[in-house]
Amino acid sequence: MTLQNCQASTPTIRQHFLGRCLCHPRQSSRYLVKRTVLEYGLTPQLRAMAHVWRAVGSEAHVVAAKGSPEAIVDLCHLALTQQQAISAAVDAMAAQGLRVLAVAQARFAGPPWPAQEHDFDFEFIGLLGLADPLREEIPQAMRECAQAGIRVVMITGDYPVTARAIARQAGLPSDALLTGDDLATLSDAALQARMQAVSVCARIAPKQKLRIVQALQAGGAVVAMTGDGVNDAPALKAAHVGVAMGGRGTDVAREAAVLVLLDDNFASIVRAVRVGRRIFDNLQKSMAYIMAVHVPIAGMALLPPLLGWPTVLYPMHIAFLELVIDPACSLVFENEPVEGDAMQRPPRDVQAQLFAGGTLWLAFLQGVGVLGVVVAVYAWGAQSLAEPQARALAFATLVVANLALIFSNRSRTQSLWRTLRVPNLTLWVVACLTLGLLLLALYLPGLSQVLHLAPLPWPWLALAWGAGLFSVFWFEGLKAWRRGHNYPELTRKSVSS
Repeated sequence: MTLQNCQASTPTIRQHFLGRCLCHPRQSSRYLVKRTVLEYGLTPQLRAMAHVWRAVGSEAHVVAAKGSPEAIVDLCHLALTQQQAISAAVDAMAAQGLRVLAVAQARFAGPPWPAQEHDFDFEFIGLLGLADPLREEIPQAMRECAQAGIRVVMITGDYPVTARAIARQAGLPSDALLTGDDLATLSDAALQARMQAVSVCARIAPKQKLRIVQALQAGGAVVAMTGDGVNDAPALKAAHVGVAMGGRGTDVAREAAVLVLLDDNFASIVRAVRVGRRIFDNLQKSMAYIMAVHVPIAGMALLPPLLGWPTVLYPMHIAFLELVIDPACSLVFENEPVEGDAMQRPPRDVQAQLFAGGTLWLAFLQGVGVLGVVVAVYAWGAQSLAEPQARALAFATLVVANLALIFSNRSRTQSLWRTLRVPNLTLWVVACLTLGLLLLALYLPGLSQVLHLAPLPWPWLALAWGAGLFSVFWFEGLKAWRRGHNYPELTRKSVSS
């Protein structure tokens, strides 16, 4: 994941003058300007821009230039000692996390105008330091990314010392730094190898951002790129997930991106990752529950005729069970909160299927376990109870086991008992309504006759409750064993990068 816009939007300015101010009181009349005559824009060769102004009361023109300190020093053609003094001042300001600009001025009669700024006789004026502090939540967001196995790379056009200072404030490793000049000398293969360890890229030109994204992708990374300018569009388009700034981003950047941040806050991306992991987890839980609960339903519909037993499940019984299953899938699991270890897991394999492999077989085994308990309870009850009561015993056991599966599948890492403390009002509403309808189906005379059931003596009802809960105990034991043995699918360690 690349990081570009994680700072506050209102910078403050500090001044560090090494020369004469443009508006010195004794010379203010010399530098009053009337209107812009000509502009020299930024170029890849010279990171500076200049404006030519007509001076008031004079035929001469004032040329004001601003840009990176190294570019302005180059324009002023300063002596080595002056260059060293300016470089030391720039490093001192940049070490405080300031974004440093240099300014210079020249006088020119003109026209005609020179083709390039180097033809002006510039005089160095001073340095401007812009303090753009990090948002308060950025360091915490960086820690969460490291724990979640998300590697953050800061790409900026700032001076390397400034970039390193900002990276330290954010909590990014800043030892390995790549500059735009170094990047230009690297081949694609060398850049790919270099990006495996680099977390800060400074003095990066817009076109070089695309190369960085492509190098990370070539190394097998899934890349999310943030950006706000027109020049960021190619990199945003090339990234797996382009994220544009909605507040200060350009229309071009927003069109090229997949996502748009309304608050221009990097921490919002981290919150989105947490929500995405919660949604993925809840989908897996819901699908595992659907698979598990339908195994005993299908089994109790097919096995009795094959074994020569009376019919246990009629269509109205299956309809009753679906009244529990549908709300559980669409409401209960949808409202499950994020698990505590969601942001301590490494990113999942992008090639991994949503529901396959071990998850599929584990859900199937859960269903087989419930089926075995229900069949055993029915076979035992049929020896002492009449047919409608034996059917009621099996049905009650299946309904309770259905609810037990919901509770058990709320977490793949925590025990059923611990998940009882996790709030989910919808779950308790569904559970209470289900148990209430079960009691009505068993003990309301008209309804029990329609369902081909008979009231159960209380000891047998307690057996149904106990057997239904016991049907998932083996799975709870498996989760406990895996937690104790650091099984990779259930106990994940924090990953930092």
